[in-house]
Amino acid sequence: MLLYCTRIFSLPVSFSLGTFIKHLERATNLKPTVITRRSATTKCSIGNASHFETLNPLQQQQVHLYVDALLDWNQKMNLTAVRDVNDVMDRHIEDSLAIIPPIRSSYVSNCESAVEKLNLVDVGSGAGLPGLILAIACPDWKLTLLESLNKRCVFLEHVIGLMGLSNVKVIRGRAEDVGHNLEFREAFDVAVARAVAEMRILAEYCLPLVRVGGLFVAAKGHSPEEEVRRADKAIRVMGGSLLQTCYVNSHSPYGQRTAIVCLKNGPTPKKYPRDPGTPAKSPL
Repeated sequence: MLLYCTRIFSLPVSFSLGTFIKHLERATNLKPTVITRRSATTKCSIGNASHFETLNPLQQQQVHLYVDALLDWNQKMNLTAVRDVNDVMDRHIEDSLAIIPPIRSSYVSNCESAVEKLNLVDVGSGAGLPGLILAIACPDWKLTLLESLNKRCVFLEHVIGLMGLSNVKVIRGRAEDVGHNLEFREAFDVAVARAVAEMRILAEYCLPLVRVGGLFVAAKGHSPEEEVRRADKAIRVMGGSLLQTCYVNSHSPYGQRTAIVCLKNGPTPKKYPRDPGTPAKSPL
């Protein structure tokens, strides 16, 4: 079953002021983000910074509305294992914002259109990470949140209205089915995924949704080399190629995370993605 909705609401004026001030204070002594570009198809590095600091006051307010709603709803459904507001800011919000520079840099360097008006899909969006945070930080981007569980879609619809976002829609469905829907197949400039599956499975979920010449960006942990190596066949079969691995500093236990960037070189064969459940059971 496939369902998508778009809602626009006015922004409420109430939010967690104490949390808002706390994170503004934490950000005052940090330096801005810097991207160092190395050779294509290899690595890039992103300096240590608070990405939250770069948001304007309205965007910061929207983030805190999201965090408060996430922790409130998390008491009645399993949206995240993180229970503390500071941990949510450090592990979820900062990590989600951290993939924006790699997306921008890789798209400008390798894709044939402007980066200001991107059409992105967040595959396996879950609680809206990173998709909702990207929608807040980049209001000119259009975000589609793809999530298979109805209860999570209900949360996403609620928080989209709460924050007053007009550049986001929610699709309820599985990536294996949506990838064959002509409305969405090879329709997006960028597909992103975070904490969904290993790379060779993600390639089959995400690359069929990306237009030829677009990007697939997977947010991964501190040492993804072996996982990326195993995914090489799946990426190539789906019409893609590994472009680069970007290393970003974060507040994770290892102090570093990565963004794996793939370029969509050619069309995905019509038989992919395979039937629901097959990519996870029998990865390429």
